[in-house]
Amino acid sequence: MTGTRPHNAAPIEEAETFLEQHPEIAAFDLVLIDPNGVARGKIIRRHELLPLFRSGRHLPGSILGLDVTGADVDETGLTWDDGDADRVAWPISGSLVTLPWTSPERGEVRVMLYELDGSPMGADPRQALARQIDRFAAKNLFPVLAFELEFYLLDAEKNGSGKPEAARLPLSGTAAQGNHVYSVAMLDQFEPLIDALYRAAAAQNLPVETIISEYAPGQYELTLRHQTQGLRAADDLVMLKRLVRGLAIRHGMRANFMSKPFAHQSGSGMHLHASLADPSGLNLFADQQDDLAPALRHAIGGLQETMADSMLVFAPNLNSWRRFTRNSYAPTSPTWGRNNRSVAIRVPAGSPANRHLEHRSPGVDANPYLVAATVLAGIYRGIENRIEPDAESTTYSDDTETTLPCDWREAIDRAAGSDFLKDALGERMSSVFIALKRVEHDFFSSKVTDEEFAYYGDVI
Repeated sequence: MTGTRPHNAAPIEEAETFLEQHPEIAAFDLVLIDPNGVARGKIIRRHELLPLFRSGRHLPGSILGLDVTGADVDETGLTWDDGDADRVAWPISGSLVTLPWTSPERGEVRVMLYELDGSPMGADPRQALARQIDRFAAKNLFPVLAFELEFYLLDAEKNGSGKPEAARLPLSGTAAQGNHVYSVAMLDQFEPLIDALYRAAAAQNLPVETIISEYAPGQYELTLRHQTQGLRAADDLVMLKRLVRGLAIRHGMRANFMSKPFAHQSGSGMHLHASLADPSGLNLFADQQDDLAPALRHAIGGLQETMADSMLVFAPNLNSWRRFTRNSYAPTSPTWGRNNRSVAIRVPAGSPANRHLEHRSPGVDANPYLVAATVLAGIYRGIENRIEPDAESTTYSDDTETTLPCDWREAIDRAAGSDFLKDALGERMSSVFIALKRVEHDFFSSKVTDEEFAYYGDVI
């Protein structure tokens, strides 16, 4: 039994053209992004690509109900409640690309999951973002989005103590030590990897721009050009993570996308830049009368009001919460400010015509589709209800009327009771995501660590 073709599935001509242009490619990674942000799927052979574009491909719905390790989470309702029923994966238009770092070279096609009748599968995170973008489009508003990616490059092998370390510098072979914030010399040491990265990005039509040596040894940041198609901005982020991870391992390193891999070093964020355009492309967040536009002001107000309900999306894992510490660049309260990197919602300096906001709360371990969907829902609420923001923060401050969850458990409970999050993600996506996080929380809560035993065992 095949599924009904959804209206936005990629046309078969895309596959025909790609195969004609790339006779050397014999296999393709079929990729679906799950609620945890993990790329799942399979490798298909060349002759299977056209049938995928013609009729879709059945995949078990439970693929969206897995924990980070790939184990079934029955509490999501996607495993035994419906007999692990199949849904249909349909290719995303424009997603066919080469994987230049593979040998022999493979291609990639990303998919979205649908019910058999062609309706969106509610637990697919990309569908959640599509729903929010459609909501804006109904009002002739079009989100313009771009993500930043912070990450660590580590040695492929752990050190003699069994601990991960920052990757050795490829040209000199020496260990990376000390902070090298904005160091051009440090970037020069990574020339082989950086050159391969930009070449691969160009081959994938991935708009990678600046690379920065960040605050800690082995930490880097990549920026992506803004996209007028909001879905493409999140697609860019998941593609870039795959590219960085694939290239790193082939250069004797490992890319790490934990929010806080080292306790005493800076955490890694996934900041989202956002504005709104009208049908002509005019930026509705552009300054008016030398001040913030009402649309931008209300967007900030909506994001402040909804941030407490949103924190599980921005900080979805146990490790995520280690990133939030006072007097750091990870915001601990829903503050906002102009040209202030300590706040949660920053209005960057720059051209008044290009004014936008930067949401600095999400960690790099968050799912970009769910982050963008939640941020857009907050912006929508703020504009619809003309919500005014709190007083602007001009220095580091955690003084707001809104209190954020203080830990992972509180964030889960807050999300579970949130009508806003149901609206932002859709009821099914919200329930699946919260179920996944509850089970993950319970798993870690049941563990007695070696550190606990050493700290308490012979004393208490």
